[in-house]
Amino acid sequence: MHIELSDDESLVLFELLSRHEDDLRLDIHHEAERIVLWRIAGALESQLVAPLRPEYAELLRAARERIQPS
Repeated sequence: MHIELSDDESLVLFELLSRHEDDLRLDIHHEAERIVLWRIAGALESQLVAPLRPEYAELLRAARERIQPS
């Protein structure tokens, strides 16, 4: 299977997964679900450069706005 995400979608999804990785706030029903989420987060992390940039917060805000304009 191949899933295509825009740059904005990838950034927003990465932030969501990163934020919830350790605090277990997602409703995990099976350990396999957690493993899949970690793998997705890892794949995104290896592809994205924005999280390493000093203006990451602004890039994330802009991506969120483009996905769902206020």
